[in-house]
Amino acid sequence: MRILGAGDLHGDVSLAKKLSAKALKEKADLIVLCGDLTQEHSLDNVLQPFKEKNQKVLLISGNHESIATADFLAYINKAKHLHGYSVKYEETGIFGCGSANIGIHGLDEEEIFHTLKKGFDRISYLKKKLMVTHVHPAGTKMELFSKFVKGSTGVLKAIYELKPDILLCSHVHEAEGLEEKLGSTKIINVGKEGKIIDL
Repeated sequence: MRILGAGDLHGDVSLAKKLSAKALKEKADLIVLCGDLTQEHSLDNVLQPFKEKNQKVLLISGNHESIATADFLAYINKAKHLHGYSVKYEETGIFGCGSANIGIHGLDEEEIFHTLKKGFDRISYLKKKLMVTHVHPAGTKMELFSKFVKGSTGVLKAIYELKPDILLCSHVHEAEGLEEKLGSTKIINVGKEGKIIDL
């Protein structure tokens, strides 16, 4: 399976069109969007380019939109919102938690962990597991790229207890494209330009 992961579109429809074209060119089976899709006040349908090409999209909310906004975007665009849920593609389970540990839509760290565990429990038997969050884990290199965006201890706990093969996140724009490893989990900050991941 080939995935195009991206995040932090912030309502930029032209960027969504570029990502849609990239997914087609790279023959991605699935597009995973890691939050901050809108600016909350934006009325533009940032997912429309993917819908027009009948592309499969999974998404989570970020700290710039509410979980309800992400639900609505998923519903009108025939996408799937992963917050607290999971999906299965062949032998891969994908689960996630939206929002972040800051902002008006913020979640506390225990809620982040339990939301991830809730989705994980449904696909724990599968061979490969992909975790999707907006916020990065605490104690990582990504955290060093910003003085005001701290990592999540809830995501960190999920990495060590649930042991996903890969974590896709965004949030810290300056860390776009950065890859690192914690335990057995590969962490990828997909960023707005998007990253191809082969499973």
